Amino acid sequence: MNSKTADMTHGPMLKQIILYTIPIILTGILQLLFNAADLVVVGQYCGSISVGAVGATGPVINLITNLFIGFSVGSGVSVAHAIGAGKGEEVRRIVRTSIPLAFVCGIILTIVGVSGAEFILKLMDTPENALKLSTVYMKIYFCGITSSMLYNFGAAILRAAGDTRSPLIHLTVAGIVNVVLNLFFVIVFKMNVAGVALATAISQTLSAILIVRTLMKRNDDCKLVLKEMHIYARQFLKILRIGFPAGIQGSLFSISNVLIQSSVNSFGSVAMSGNAAAGNIEGFVYTAMNSVSQSALNFTGQNHGANKFDRVKKTAFISLGFVFAIGLIMGVSAYIFSRPLLSIYISDSKEAIEYGVVRLLYIAVPYCLCGIMDVSTGLLRGLGSSILPMIITVAGVCGFRVLWIYTIFRIPEYHSLETLYISYIISWTMTFAVQITIFAVLLKIKKKKAMKSV
Repeated sequence: MNSKTADMTHGPMLKQIILYTIPIILTGILQLLFNAADLVVVGQYCGSISVGAVGATGPVINLITNLFIGFSVGSGVSVAHAIGAGKGEEVRRIVRTSIPLAFVCGIILTIVGVSGAEFILKLMDTPENALKLSTVYMKIYFCGITSSMLYNFGAAILRAAGDTRSPLIHLTVAGIVNVVLNLFFVIVFKMNVAGVALATAISQTLSAILIVRTLMKRNDDCKLVLKEMHIYARQFLKILRIGFPAGIQGSLFSISNVLIQSSVNSFGSVAMSGNAAAGNIEGFVYTAMNSVSQSALNFTGQNHGANKFDRVKKTAFISLGFVFAIGLIMGVSAYIFSRPLLSIYISDSKEAIEYGVVRLLYIAVPYCLCGIMDVSTGLLRGLGSSILPMIITVAGVCGFRVLWIYTIFRIPEYHSLETLYISYIISWTMTFAVQITIFAVLLKIKKKKAMKSV
C-alpha cells in the first residue's frame, strides 16, 4: 500500500485542489446517505411521522457531537502544520494522541446522548406523536457514537496527509452495509426507526475499524502503532487550542439550528416532515461545499507550516470560486427537481412535500453563500486561528438567528416559515464578509512575520 504523505506545498494548485476535493465530496455524500437511507426507508415503509421523528433528531445530535468533532478538526490542522514544517516526530505524537482522545470523546458522548435524549427532545417541543420514535432513534444512534468519533479523527489525519481516497473507500463499504441492514431491520423485523438507527450504528462501527486499520498500515509518520498510543500533553493542548473553539462554534451554531427546529416544530408534524426531507436534500449540497472548506483548511495548513503564503492566497481564490460554483449549481438543481426528490422521502403527504419545496427555495437556491462562508472559516483555521472564526460565527450566525427568532419572527404578520428561512441568507452573507476581511489582514501579518524571521 502506498501511504506516502502528499505534498500540498508544490505543484499546480487548481488541479491539486480539485483532485483532492472530489474524494472528500464523494465521502461526505456517502456519509449523508446513512441518514438519507434512514429517511427514505422509514418514509416508504413507516410514514411521514417517522420521517419527521428521525429528522427532528438531527439538530440535537449535531448540538451534542459538534464540540467533540471540533477536536478532530484540531487534530487535522495540527498534523497539516507539522507535515508542512517537516516535523516527523510531531506528526507521530499527534496521531498517537488523537485516537485515544477520539475514544474518550465517544464514551462521554454516549453517556450524554443516551441519558439526555428524551429531555432535550421535549425542550425542543417535539410533537407528542413523534417524541417516542425520536427518543428511540437518538438513544440507539448514540450507542454507536464512539465509532463515529474514531472515524472522524482518523479521516482528519488521513486528509491532512493528503489521503482522501481511503475514507471514501471505507465509507462506501459501510454505506452499502447500512442500506442493506436498513431494509432488513425495517421490512423483515418491522423495527421502524429503531431498525435504521441500529443499522447506522453498525455501519459506523465498520467504518471506524477500517480507518484505524488503514492508519496502522501506513509507512510514514502518520502510522498508528496501538501499543504506542498515549495522550501527550503538548500535542493534546495544541489540538485543544484549535479544536475547542471549532467545537464551541459548531455547538453554538447547532443551538441556533435547534431553536429553528423548535420553531418549525410549532407548525406541526406535517411541516416538520417536509422540513426534515428538504433538509436532508440540502445536506448533499452542503456536504459538497463543506468538502471544499476541508480542502482549503488542509492546503492552507500545510502551506502555512511551510511559510508559503502566496500559495495560501491562491488556495483562498481557487476555493472560494470552486465552492460558489458548486453551491449555485447544486442548490438551484435541488429546487428545480424539488418535488420528485421530496417524493422519494415522503409518500403519504402532498402537504408535507409543499413545505419542503418552500424550504428548498429559500435555503438551497442561495446556498452558495453558506459555502463561501464555510471556506472562509476553513482558511482562518488553516492559518491556526480558531478563536476568531468562532467569535465571528457565533455573533454573525448564531446570535443573529436567535435575535431574529425572538424579534422579527415573533411579529404576527411575519410568523411564517419563509421569514424563518430568510434569517439563514442574511447570516451567511454578514459572516462571510467579516471573516474574509479578517483572513486578508491575518495573512498579511503572518507573511510579514515570516519575512522578518528569515
